[in-house]
Amino acid sequence: MRALIVYAHPEPTSFSAAMLRVAREALEGAGHEVEVSDLYAEGFDPTAGRHDFLDVADPDRFHYQSEQAHAAATGTFAPDIVREQERVARADLLLFVFPLWWGGVPAILKGWFDRVLAYGFAYEDGMRYETGFFRGRRGLLGVVTGGTRHRFSSGGSYGAIEQVLWPTQHCMIEYLGLTTFEPFVAYAAPRVDDAQRAAYLDQWRERVLDAAADELSDPDDRTVPLGGMLR
Repeated sequence: MRALIVYAHPEPTSFSAAMLRVAREALEGAGHEVEVSDLYAEGFDPTAGRHDFLDVADPDRFHYQSEQAHAAATGTFAPDIVREQERVARADLLLFVFPLWWGGVPAILKGWFDRVLAYGFAYEDGMRYETGFFRGRRGLLGVVTGGTRHRFSSGGSYGAIEQVLWPTQHCMIEYLGLTTFEPFVAYAAPRVDDAQRAAYLDQWRERVLDAAADELSDPDDRTVPLGGMLR
């Protein structure tokens, strides 16, 4: 299996970075091929615009989705988008590792979705969810929070983690047609002790290996039970 880890954190000593290292080591140790898109380290530009395209569909009015469709049809995406799309195209498993900021993904990762997972490449009319281009591939979120598990519960101040992550889990990765697993969440990673952080990493390692090795029982099912699946 080929895996792509899309990683969004600027600090190499962060807990997110530790999750990246554990995922890569676990997958490579199991014989899988791994690529990493380290968005901050590679200087990925999250801002969408005309610079995304080498050719123009409409020089008078900029409509981003139409320009994406034109670039997909003519092979005229900018080189940085092509690089990322090629990485995505090679991957059977996509892992997204990031800290939860303001209830969602960091801006650099949202920009990666905006620019890389373009209309005509990653989706188009009638090609979403069960009919998505990425059907048969797998996706897993690895999330680090500052808030505690209680705060991300139904009675907590932030609301249930399923609700918080719904835009990312359902409207982004499931939208592509990926078979998705329950997001892994390391709650309050900056606040817990070393033993709990080590336990998180052990649990994350197992989740990554399960996502890579698990056989999908029903190819028409986008989600697979794994420790309490979101459906």
